[in-house]
Amino acid sequence: MPELKLPDLAPEDRMRADLYGLLGRLLCAPPPQELLDQIAGLSGDDSPLGTAINALARAASQADAESARSEYNELFMGLVRGELLPYASFYLTGFLHEMPLAKLREDMQRLGIRRADDRHEPEDHIATMAEIMHGLILGEYGAESAGLSVQRDFFKAHLGKWAPHFFADLEGAQGAHLYAPLGTIGRLFTEIEFESFRLLGKAA
Repeated sequence: MPELKLPDLAPEDRMRADLYGLLGRLLCAPPPQELLDQIAGLSGDDSPLGTAINALARAASQADAESARSEYNELFMGLVRGELLPYASFYLTGFLHEMPLAKLREDMQRLGIRRADDRHEPEDHIATMAEIMHGLILGEYGAESAGLSVQRDFFKAHLGKWAPHFFADLEGAQGAHLYAPLGTIGRLFTEIEFESFRLLGKAA
């Protein structure tokens, strides 16, 4: 099988991909100690987003795999349900498995994106959507999925209307310690993405 050739990325697009990757990794499952140690080494500038990255690094340095797992389960799993339901269908309709999920599946099929075999939650989970944006930026799904216009259309259709609200809820969740600064990062980043794609649409 030929090696996948990733596109040459501008530094800002590499940073975008890295942020989506971080969000996807921390939201799909509890982080192992190795990942916590890596996050503890992150550093940001004095911008609001950089300040939130520094806060996440501090929280990761004070956490361990057991406390992170407990927090993740409290926030997203629970005995019946977690404090938050990180699904587009829930945020947009108040119910799970609704039209937002069906539309997402249609677009995933059109773009040649398959759900990972080890995932069992509905595809409109915030972690899956962050991972898809990460892959779109890196060009992992082939020529048909490459380019800012595809990223814009996917974000507008499947993330822009609810992701900032979810991340604001995560930021203020009662059980969030490690995940509170991640909520701040997600809220600020998706707000930046929303405005950038809005301006891109005007320029198109």
